[in-house]
Amino acid sequence: MPLGEDGNGWKKKTDNIRDIYDFKEVLGTGAFSEVVLAEEKRTHRLVAIKCIPKKALEGKENSIENEIAVLHKIKHANIVSLEDIFENKTHLYLVMQLVSGGELFDRIVEKGFYTEKDASKLIQQILDAVKYLHDMGIVHRDLKPENLLYYSMDEDSKIMISDFGLSKIEGSDSVMSTACGTPGYVAPEVLAQKPYSKAVDCWSIGVIAYILLCGYPPFYDENDAKLFEQILKAEYEFDSPYWDDISDSAKDFIIHLMEKDPRKRYACEQALQHPWIAGDTALDKNIHESVSAQIKKNFAKSKWKQAFNATAVIRHMRRLQLGTSQEGPSQNTPTSPCHGELLVPEDDEENGEHLTQGQFS
Repeated sequence: MPLGEDGNGWKKKTDNIRDIYDFKEVLGTGAFSEVVLAEEKRTHRLVAIKCIPKKALEGKENSIENEIAVLHKIKHANIVSLEDIFENKTHLYLVMQLVSGGELFDRIVEKGFYTEKDASKLIQQILDAVKYLHDMGIVHRDLKPENLLYYSMDEDSKIMISDFGLSKIEGSDSVMSTACGTPGYVAPEVLAQKPYSKAVDCWSIGVIAYILLCGYPPFYDENDAKLFEQILKAEYEFDSPYWDDISDSAKDFIIHLMEKDPRKRYACEQALQHPWIAGDTALDKNIHESVSAQIKKNFAKSKWKQAFNATAVIRHMRRLQLGTSQEGPSQNTPTSPCHGELLVPEDDEENGEHLTQGQFS
């Protein structure tokens, strides 16, 4: 769906995006875009605006057009939404729903109490959102914990799926065979360079469920070739002592999703009906100590690609709550976030409040 054709109806022309939005702070940068925290002047609503210089799109038009085509079709409670598209002579602006609750792993580590039931509820939300995508003929192709963000800082906040840069809209005349995704989460058939389907997303959900229950990935090796070999054979274990207190039902659920043969692998609909999701087999036992220790060990900040920093969002939210947001532009707000030097707030290591917003890559 090239922007030059059907896309024309989506885009709104503007001479100056700042007439509509008050740009607050730069949140992060991706491969060819910058992301700005902005407030819509008319409604005072906070959004994240992805600013893409048209020059940077040269040769990459297909990638961004695919992301926009996918995002524009999607309206689901657990998926970050594309709310508006503006353009001027030099830039394309994607106005995205702002999610400010932080990363999945950070939230788990911060909890004092965490159970299989918590993990089951998270996976249920992910399955529901991915089933919605699959029903629309959309395959995400890069589901991983870093792309799962909490909507807000509320204790009972919902989880949101982001990052549609690798998504593919299935067509009756197209067979997916491009090897893509993140190594540890990619399905065997992708690595085998065989034609594949939406079943690749279900495999990834199985990997995520595995990590949520033990804190470490099912496949790991410093050597990519050895890692791929493990995945191709679907070789993984429920190691003792980490899995000793995990229910057989949880293990059965994972086995049906991390099934080597995509034809036998559970689809989202089947997974949603599994007793671990739909029934009451997920245990209430507190597994926080073991899981959080493993997450800290295996998913250290330094290992994560930090594409989006939520510290500025949370800082700004607090100012709003304290009624001090009317102080005018902050001193570190660039005069033009979409031009020149990018000012990214430093990581707030003290409270560890970050987001990895892969959608902004």
